[in-house]
Amino acid sequence: QFTTRVVSCQAAELRPEGGGAPVRGFQVVLEDTILFPEGGGQPDDRGLIGEVPVLRVTRRGPEAVHFVPAPLEPGATVLLSLDWDRRFDHMQQHSGAGTFQLVLAPAVDLLHRCRELGRQRSIIELDTPSMTAEQVEALERSVNEKIRERVPVTVRELAADDPEIERVRSRGLPDDHAGPVRVVDIEGIDSNMCCGTHVSNLSDLQVIKLLGTEKGKKNKTNLVFLAGNRVLKSIEQSHSTEKALTSLLKNGPGEHVEAVKRLQSSVKLLQKNNLNLLRDIAVLIARDFKSKPVQSQLFVLHRKEGDSEFMNIIANEIGTEETLLFLTVGDEKEAGLFLLAGPVEAVENLGPRVAELLEGKGAGKRGRFQGKATKMSRRGEVQALLQEFLGHQSPEA
Repeated sequence: QFTTRVVSCQAAELRPEGGGAPVRGFQVVLEDTILFPEGGGQPDDRGLIGEVPVLRVTRRGPEAVHFVPAPLEPGATVLLSLDWDRRFDHMQQHSGAGTFQLVLAPAVDLLHRCRELGRQRSIIELDTPSMTAEQVEALERSVNEKIRERVPVTVRELAADDPEIERVRSRGLPDDHAGPVRVVDIEGIDSNMCCGTHVSNLSDLQVIKLLGTEKGKKNKTNLVFLAGNRVLKSIEQSHSTEKALTSLLKNGPGEHVEAVKRLQSSVKLLQKNNLNLLRDIAVLIARDFKSKPVQSQLFVLHRKEGDSEFMNIIANEIGTEETLLFLTVGDEKEAGLFLLAGPVEAVENLGPRVAELLEGKGAGKRGRFQGKATKMSRRGEVQALLQEFLGHQSPEA
C-alpha cells in the first residue's frame, strides 16, 4: 500500500482487451504510484485507489495513467493498494526471461528479446532458426542451477547523460522517455536497461520449466516457458487431469497413452462400420423409392445420422433426370447439411432459394446444389417451395 494524492481526473473510455463495447470511466494521474504501467513486454498492474478498482494502467510520457470506473477528486489524499499476487507472478515471469539472458551470456546475441508475458505462458524470442530437444533440456537445467545459486538482482538509476549508459545493453529508449534510465543488474553477469518489475534474487523464481519451442518470425525461434507459481499451477492442473483420466480409463497414469491408443483404434473401426452401414441404408432407401409403381416427382428425406456421401449415394441410385430430391442430415433443432438434386435448370433456379430459407450457404453444378444449413427446422418451408415449383411445371398447370 502507498499513500499519495490525486493530481487530475478526466472522463475517458477503455476498450476491453478481449474486444467488445468501450467501458466508460476516468483517467486518473496520481502524484506518484506503485502500480506498473504496461510496457516492455510486461502487462500492467492492478489494484485499488481507496475502494475504487484500477482496471488498466498505461504510460503517457513520464506519467502513469490509471483507468478507474468512478471519479476521484483532484487534490484528495488516497490509499493506493497493489494486487500483489498479479505483481509477483509478473516479476517471476519477467525475471525468468532475464535469467535465460544470464545463462546465454557466453552467446548473448542468441537472446533476441522477451516477446510476451502472457496470462498462461511466456515467450522469449531467440535469434536462431531452431533448437534441438537436447539443447532445450540443457538450457532448462542451467537456468535452474542459477536459481539454486541465489544470484542477486539489483536495480539502479542512471542520469540520462551518464557515460555508464553506453556500457549497458539496450534495445533503445522510447521516443517519449523522460528522467533517469533504469538499469537491472544480474550480479556479475549482465546489465540491461529495463522498465519492468523483477525479483531481488533469482531464488524467488523457485523453478523454471521450458514447455518447448515454436517457429518464430524471420527465421527466429520462440521459447515457451513457465516460471515460479505458474509451474506449480501447471502441475496441479496436470495432476487433476491425470486423476480424471485414471477414473475414466480404469488404469494407472503410466498406461493412459496405451489405453487412449486402443480407444482410438476402436473408434476408427466403429466409424468405418458405421459408414458402411449408412451406405447400405442409402442404397436400400433409393431402391425402395424406385420399386414403387408410381414414382413422385419430388423425393424428400431427413435423417439425423448421415453425411454428404450418404445423400449423394441416394441421389446417384434414384437418378436426377426426372426426380427432384431434397435431402438433409443433422439434428433438426441445430445446423446440418442439405442436398438439392434434380434437373439442371430446376436446381440452378431453386438452389440459392433453398439455402436462403435454411439460412445457410451452398454451391452447385450439374444438377446438384449442396451446403450447410443453420435452420434445419425450416425444411417444411423448403418442401412447400419445391412442391409449388413442380406444380407450375406440370402439364395441367
